[in-house]
Amino acid sequence: MLVNEIFSSIEGEGIRTGYPATFIRLYGCNLNCSYCDTRYSCEGHDGTEMNVSEVIEKAKEAGVKKITLTGGEPLIHKNVEELVDELVNEGFEVNIETNGSVDIYPYTKKENVIITMDYKLISSGMNDKMNERNFKYLRPQDVLKFVVGNKQDLDVMKEILEVHKPNCNIFVSPVFEQIEPVEIVDYIKENKLNDCRVQLQLHKIIWDPEERGV
Repeated sequence: MLVNEIFSSIEGEGIRTGYPATFIRLYGCNLNCSYCDTRYSCEGHDGTEMNVSEVIEKAKEAGVKKITLTGGEPLIHKNVEELVDELVNEGFEVNIETNGSVDIYPYTKKENVIITMDYKLISSGMNDKMNERNFKYLRPQDVLKFVVGNKQDLDVMKEILEVHKPNCNIFVSPVFEQIEPVEIVDYIKENKLNDCRVQLQLHKIIWDPEERGV
């Protein structure tokens, strides 16, 4: 598989925010979101070919219990399920960050695996690529993430939650520098979306927003 980068930092968002984690970022994506902040993971062929054993060895060298498998889109890679299984066998807790277009079902049957599914809204330009069957697979330990850029996105998010009633953690993030977080807070309060949690990307607050490897 093509690996873009492996590094250790803290989780910047989601259910494990603030915890130390090792990030395994695979190269390549099947979507092209307007606000993508990791273009280097899917443009410019910035990757190194590695087999599962080599990736596992790098993860073990880091000495961090929590792993975040990300991209790009990690679930489009041929050997990614084998990688997840081996990470779990080695005692790692794996968080898979996926973009909502790929079937997550096989990974919801695995122990010590969390799914963080990013459902793409209208401002992403990729909302028509979503796999809505995934909603029924999300478990209480998983995360459904909405990245919102405007009021229209918030309205679509509200409709999705009302229709699908996902049984998982729900996080809402602003598109960086496109919408003020207070607008999201006000919307959630006004619409009584009491199961939603507003989050900011902690790594963009601690470090320069353009910095890699953090």
